[in-house]
Amino acid sequence: MSEDLSPRRLPLRRLPRGRWERQEPSWRGARPSLIEGALKRALARPSGNWFVLAASAQIRQGRPFGRMVADVEVVAWRTRDGKVHAAPGACPHLGAPLCRGAVHGDRLVCRWHGLSLGSEGFPGWSPFPVHDDGVLVWVRLDAAGGEEPLPAPVLPERPDAARALAAVETMAGRCEPEDVVANRLDPWHGSWFHPYSFVGLEVVEAPEEGVSDAEDRFVVDVSFKVAGRFGVPVRAEFRCPEPRTVVMRILRGEGAGSVVETHATPLGRDRRGVPRTAVIEATVATSERPGFGVARRLAPLVRPVMRSAARRLWRDDLAYAERRYALRSSGRWPS
Repeated sequence: MSEDLSPRRLPLRRLPRGRWERQEPSWRGARPSLIEGALKRALARPSGNWFVLAASAQIRQGRPFGRMVADVEVVAWRTRDGKVHAAPGACPHLGAPLCRGAVHGDRLVCRWHGLSLGSEGFPGWSPFPVHDDGVLVWVRLDAAGGEEPLPAPVLPERPDAARALAAVETMAGRCEPEDVVANRLDPWHGSWFHPYSFVGLEVVEAPEEGVSDAEDRFVVDVSFKVAGRFGVPVRAEFRCPEPRTVVMRILRGEGAGSVVETHATPLGRDRRGVPRTAVIEATVATSERPGFGVARRLAPLVRPVMRSAARRLWRDDLAYAERRYALRSSGRWPS
């Protein structure tokens, strides 16, 4: 993209007219070995056994939250001091689902027989380490992760929370976390697979084998489509700070510093033995424009729009990830 990305009074640019089928094919750049190499390096990075559980806003005071994570039933609740706690989701008495229990004061109460549980634990029931970063809640599952534990998750750098607007969307698909990560490590599919959102995507930097961690990234020039032939051109990078996270960061153009974090959380296997993975995507937007302050004040109206955009993209990208898993699990994935 040769277009100037310096700030302008209006961020919208008129995009060149073109037809979908007349774009420059990108398959030559999207070499399977390059994508698989980037994926292999990402999967080798430590996670410290931390998994994204949910959006921080989903875990509220007064009600428990439950989710399967890596075949482990997890329940979480928020105490009156704002702190999040998480523990096994089955009551240690007779196995009742604690996600359907109640929160009384700071304690989790089982609805079957009234057993009151707290952060101190109970025989046969020990709370898990939890980290609430203000946007997402992480849980550490050492038995499921099987790695050397870390005291906190590997967190990507985000814009200053006081000047940012965050929204989180969650979807699930029949695949494994690596299939979700692989999708994000193939930026070449953007303009072809998502023409309603991306125009003129060009990969200007891709990591080859032997690259250092500091240079292990994809850099793209792309225009985000807004309406009709109008869009916002940016330069963005994609990095994997840990094996289940891909971070897209805008380097230049409108919203520089904004990030989109794609977290792939394994849920477990369905009755047919097919793995299910949650895509928990956090968009943390920022801008130096005065009008962005208005958007932040209108956050309850803006966040659903941000979540809708993420949901539309992931309806397609989960189909990609599920297809990759289906071919890979049957031995038909190209090497």
